Order: sequence, then structure tokens, then C-alpha cells
Amino acid sequence: MAGSFRYKIWDPPLIISQIITMQELQIKEVHGRAIMAAFILNALTGSLGLWKVVQRTKQCLDFTITAHFLHLVGCWIYNGHLPSQPSVWLLNLVTITLMCVLGEYLCMRTEMQHIPVMSSKVDL
Repeated sequence: MAGSFRYKIWDPPLIISQIITMQELQIKEVHGRAIMAAFILNALTGSLGLWKVVQRTKQCLDFTITAHFLHLVGCWIYNGHLPSQPSVWLLNLVTITLMCVLGEYLCMRTEMQHIPVMSSKVDL
């Protein structure tokens, strides 16, 4: 019994615990697909955050990788080990790609609005 005790700093609610532990990420089950959909929706809202906070196309990848790295470190600290399931790593790759590409697209559209385009012809 002495080896099975694990000190937890915080005992999160069930839904947060499922996202942090990442043991429920199985494509075959409906519950696992729902958690994967939550991760994808989080990537979409994260891209909106990139658009509003970062506002620079070149910095979107840096902020995306940093956010996902901090999530990985938090999960590692909470669980005591890195995730070993391939579906977890594939899901992280998909959400990094989705968040970065959509964030860059939104930032690029905003940056392009500030560039004036001359409509009159210039005589040489």
C-alpha cells in the first residue's frame, strides 16, 4: 500500500480530469470521440485567441507550440508520465496544425486590410 499512494495537489472535476489524463482518447468509443471533438474545438477557439492577442502571422506557430507544450508539461506533472498512446500524439499534431493554420489565416487577413491598394493609374 505504501507504494500505491500518490500525492495530488488538486483533484479536478471529472471532465477536466478526462482531458488532463488523456486515457479516454479512443476513436472506437463515443466518449473518446467527444473528447477529441473538445480538443478540436479548443484549437479553433485558440486560433481566435491568436488572432486577437498575437495579431502577427509570423508569431502564430511560436504561440501555438508554446500553448501545447505547456499543456503537455501540465499533463506530465499531473499524470507522472508522458502519454504513450499514438492517438494522443496524433490528436496533438492535428490540433497544433489546425490552430496554427487558422490563426495564421485570420492574422494574415487582418494584416492585408491595412495595406492600401492604389486604384488610380500612374503615368510614367
